[in-house]
This record gives sequence, structure tokens and C-alpha cells, in this order.
Amino acid sequence: MATVNKAELAIELGRAMQEMRNKSRQTIQLRMKENNMNLTFEMLEVLSCLWRKNGINQQEIADITLKDKSSMTYLIDNLVKRNMVKRVEDENDRRNKLIYLTDEANNLKAQLYPWVTEMYTVATEDIDADDLTTCLNLINKMVGNLP
Repeated sequence: MATVNKAELAIELGRAMQEMRNKSRQTIQLRMKENNMNLTFEMLEVLSCLWRKNGINQQEIADITLKDKSSMTYLIDNLVKRNMVKRVEDENDRRNKLIYLTDEANNLKAQLYPWVTEMYTVATEDIDADDLTTCLNLINKMVGNLP
């Protein structure tokens, strides 16, 4: 059997991470559809970012979610229409708008979080927590090695 080099293994790891992302996305989208939620997965990514750090600007959200500014404007506009977020003028810079969650978005988190927890519990049921920590550290190191 031919020896696989580190670059080939890294390529396979990247492919596997993309497959995990796609499967988790499909699972969450199916749950949202079953519960008649009028949200896209991309909107959920924005909300998730704000659940971790509420009251940040559009560019910070774009950087965290790896979206371009025009896509982010569209997503936030749609979340405003759905009463999930609101734009608030930054007291320190009036040109800047901070994005805040509404009560409706915070209530949505309480509904979604158990689904996400269930999905990842199933995905990791036969995986040791130390292995997950090692994998996370490895991926963070690989990301840090890139320019």
C-alpha cells in the first residue's frame, strides 16, 4: 500500500470537514422546515454569531461567518424584516451600526439549541472527548500555519 503524505491527509481532512458541515447543515435545515421556521441556514449562522457576541457591527459578523459585505447586508436586512435583529447606531461612531438580537431571536435559540445538541451528541456518541480536543487543536494549528 502506498504511503500517504501529510498534504494528502490534510486534503482528506478538509474534505471530511466539508462533508460534516454539509450534513449538519442538512439536518438543521430539515428541522427548521419541519417546524415551519422562515429562516435560511445562512441567517442562522448570523444569529449564532450574535448569540455568542451580541451588539457587534456588520463587518465583524461578516469576518466571523466568512461572508462578504454585500451578502451580509442582504442577510441582516432579511433578519430585520423577520424581527430577529435590529440595527442600533454606535454611540462612539454614528456612521457605524451595531447589530443586536431581538427577544424573538433569543427565544429561537432556546428552541434550536436542543436540536443542535442532539445532532452533535449523535455525531460524537462513540468518540472520546480527548479525541475531539486533539482534533480541534490540530485544526486550529493548521489554520494558524496558513498566511
